[in-house]
Amino acid sequence: MKIGFVSLGCPKNLVDSEVMMGLSQQGGHTLTPNPADADVLVVNTCAFIDSAKEESVNTILELAEFKKNGNCKRLVVTGCLGERYRDELKQQIPEIDAVLGTGDVPEIVGAIEGASRVRTIPLRLVHAGSPEPEVRSRELPTYLYDAEPRVFATPRHFAYIKVAEGCDYKCSFCIIPTLRGHYRSRPVDAIVREARSLAARGVRELILISQDTTFYGRDLGFRQGQGAGAALPTLLRELNEVEGIDWIRLLYLYPTTISDDILDAIAECDKVVKYIDLPLQHASDEVLRRMKRPGTGKGYEKLLARIRERLPGVSLRTTFIVGFPGETAAEFEELRTFIQRVGFDHVGVFTYSHEEGTTAHDLADDVPAATKRKRRNTLMAEQKRIVTRGQKRRVGAHVEVMVDGPSPEHELVWRGRLRGQAPEIDPVVYFTDANPEALRPGVVLRAEIVGARDYDLVVRPL
Repeated sequence: MKIGFVSLGCPKNLVDSEVMMGLSQQGGHTLTPNPADADVLVVNTCAFIDSAKEESVNTILELAEFKKNGNCKRLVVTGCLGERYRDELKQQIPEIDAVLGTGDVPEIVGAIEGASRVRTIPLRLVHAGSPEPEVRSRELPTYLYDAEPRVFATPRHFAYIKVAEGCDYKCSFCIIPTLRGHYRSRPVDAIVREARSLAARGVRELILISQDTTFYGRDLGFRQGQGAGAALPTLLRELNEVEGIDWIRLLYLYPTTISDDILDAIAECDKVVKYIDLPLQHASDEVLRRMKRPGTGKGYEKLLARIRERLPGVSLRTTFIVGFPGETAAEFEELRTFIQRVGFDHVGVFTYSHEEGTTAHDLADDVPAATKRKRRNTLMAEQKRIVTRGQKRRVGAHVEVMVDGPSPEHELVWRGRLRGQAPEIDPVVYFTDANPEALRPGVVLRAEIVGARDYDLVVRPL
């Protein structure tokens, strides 16, 4: 059968989609990018915040139309929305034939072919006035892939490797531990083996992901001096020896687990880019306390200063949430001035989403939606001013650039990325005075920065 896949949400979800596509091919099916040609359509959903849930539901409804007007005979929903709302989805959208949760990835071929077996899934809901979550008779997901077949959904020269699954933190705004289960790391040798396989297929940049990548290995019993945590430095040093890989990037680090031995490994390994993605969520001590996040605003500043000291030239990325319950104008101002003082290279800002099943749902969602949007826009405007000034100062510098390929806006304009730019989430660099026929995706070349356009840069190959 011809199978069409749509993957929504984060790179962690994308890896699941790639594995499911690989399993589908291994099961004898053919993949098609055209939903009108598909016999079965699969949508891998996100359910992290309201906008993600809305996008997931709208996509399901759009694909359901192909059961009426196309070749589609089955519609399969997978991922976080399926994990969270299995029964509700099938009741509200009868066109859905099968729903798989985040722990059901190996069952995709059965779902495609119409297998009747359906695993019961977890759902933990926290109700107002209840000291403990109501736990229904379902177990949390335990699935963890290990070098299963994957079909790339990314360009061939970079790939995500999920080093762990799940999360053990109790952040009050987050539903992920319920949807993904407890934190569980893959063995070092399994990750290195997959990295070698990806390099043999032409991958030049490895991007390591998990819910907290710096927590990697603590559940496996690794030790760091007198404490835990040496697994990630060990993994980085082994990946640094993989032939064919040029860059190794870490995403989703955590302020309490980014230790000195991890920073030392990043500094030591020439292939590991000096790029720290550290979602902080806020800088007001009171908001952080309500979010059940560790640390303080001053503590975060000290941490970031230490990172810059140990990794000269490091690029810093973070994300913040505005409009969390109870966030006052003064607390928001603390966050705004924090961004000014630190001067991040990349900042993402989300408006708070009031999610059932989280402990924050018991708090009053008392910041008006218009205020949330205004605060987000204020922070992004502040960040744009900071970045614009910094980009202009870089003109004339010589840099390494990884070629990504033609720009979606114009096939004759090629673009790439610096070591301090992650694919799909950060700004890019555009090539000028370059022959497109001489460029090739995945090639790392030297270039001079000759211009700056707000977030983006213009480079000339040397």
